[in-house]
Amino acid sequence: MLSETLSTALEGYAIGPKIRTLRLRRKLGLAQLGEHTGLSAALLSKIERGHIFPTLPTLLRIALVFGVGLEHFFQGNAEGPLVSVVRKAQRIRLPENSKSASPAYFFESLDYPVSGRKLNGYYVEFETQDHASEPHVHPGAETVFVLRGELVINVAGQDHKLRSGDAIYFDSEHPHTYRRGAVSHCAALVVVTA
Repeated sequence: MLSETLSTALEGYAIGPKIRTLRLRRKLGLAQLGEHTGLSAALLSKIERGHIFPTLPTLLRIALVFGVGLEHFFQGNAEGPLVSVVRKAQRIRLPENSKSASPAYFFESLDYPVSGRKLNGYYVEFETQDHASEPHVHPGAETVFVLRGELVINVAGQDHKLRSGDAIYFDSEHPHTYRRGAVSHCAALVVVTA
C-alpha cells in the first residue's frame, strides 16, 4: 500500500490518462490493448482511471505497444535536437498477437525510446508461410520495404506480392494483412505514421 505522499506524487505524472490518450489515438479498445500486452482489460482500466499504478515492467509492456519510451510517462519535452539510438541488443522481439500459438510475424520497435514520434519504425520477421496476420486498421499511412524473401500484403481485399528490394505505400485506414509468400525467410522494415 502506497503512502498518501507517494500516491499524490505519482498522480502528478498522470500515467493513466497518458495511457488512455495513447490508446484512443490508436483507436484501440481496452480488450485490444490487452491482447497486445498480455494484460487484462480490467487491469488496464484500473490503471487508466488511476485506481492503481503500474509496475515498471507492466508500464514497459504498454509503452512498447505504443512505441514510446518509459520517459514518455515521466518527463516533458526536452530542448534541442531529438536523437535516439536503439542498439540491436536493446530491442525486444514481440509476436503479432501474444495469444496466438503461431503468430504470422514478430516485430521489434526501432524507435521505442522516443516520445512524441511522428512515425514508428519496425523490423519485422515473417516466419509462417501462408498464415496471414489478423486484419487490422490504424490511422495514417504505412510503408513496407522487403529486406529478404517474399511478402504478400493484402490491402482492402487485394493481394500485393513483394520480393526483396520491393516497397509499398498504402493508406492504413483500410483493412490489411501480411503473410510470407515463399519458402525462404522473410524480413521487412515497416514504417507507420503516428
